[in-house]
Amino acid sequence: MNVWVKRSIEIANSHGYLDKLSEIYTPTVEERREIPDNAKHKIKQAYEQKDKIKLIEELLELEKFPIKDPYIAFLRRGGERFLELNPKTVERIGNKLLAMSFEELVERCEEPKEFNRQLGPMFKNWLLKLGYPFLDSNQFITFKEGIAFLKGSDKKLRIFANDVLKCELEKNPDFVAKVNDKFIIGEAKFLTDFGGHQNEQFEDALRLIRSEKGNAIRIAVLDGVLWLETRNKMSRIVRELKDDEIALSHSY
Repeated sequence: MNVWVKRSIEIANSHGYLDKLSEIYTPTVEERREIPDNAKHKIKQAYEQKDKIKLIEELLELEKFPIKDPYIAFLRRGGERFLELNPKTVERIGNKLLAMSFEELVERCEEPKEFNRQLGPMFKNWLLKLGYPFLDSNQFITFKEGIAFLKGSDKKLRIFANDVLKCELEKNPDFVAKVNDKFIIGEAKFLTDFGGHQNEQFEDALRLIRSEKGNAIRIAVLDGVLWLETRNKMSRIVRELKDDEIALSHSY
């Protein structure tokens, strides 16, 4: 196993790893989502009239739909005409919604975002606290001594990585850094469990570090369950990375 992985495993299994990690990814009590009064009025009206099409239509306008169902994303993206075209699906979803009280329905719509959806900004906020300079693109290009980060939005970082460093990224990186005269692009992931969305996040990181396009070193700052000794695919793959595939804990 490569030196980055070996050392990261040692760190993750040593004293205080989770305590240090919580300084970056700090679970907080988030404010509940707000539903505008006019939207809540329309939802209540449709609910009381048992108008299933109208009820689903109004709820699809909210950030969070009150129930999990595999067809919600299709309906949300496809538009209201699909509600008319699929009466059995509307009936099934509508019955689930009407089986709840109106208060429970609203409460579910107002639930705060899941912790996993808040992780990206947390890592970037932590970077800002480390004391390294964040420079605009002109200063960043000419910077030659020490460590610095490129300042700007996620989109700006990707544009710089593609236009200047020729990296051909399809997704925004979490950071673009420079160590002396070496450019670095990276992604940061806190993998809280195995499976589902977490596997997708891990695969995104692998795609980044396995590409050789462009004039930058590629790294994945990975933390969480992948450093445990398990039979899970994620744990196995990270231990089989080649020497030039850099994946490491934030504490490295």
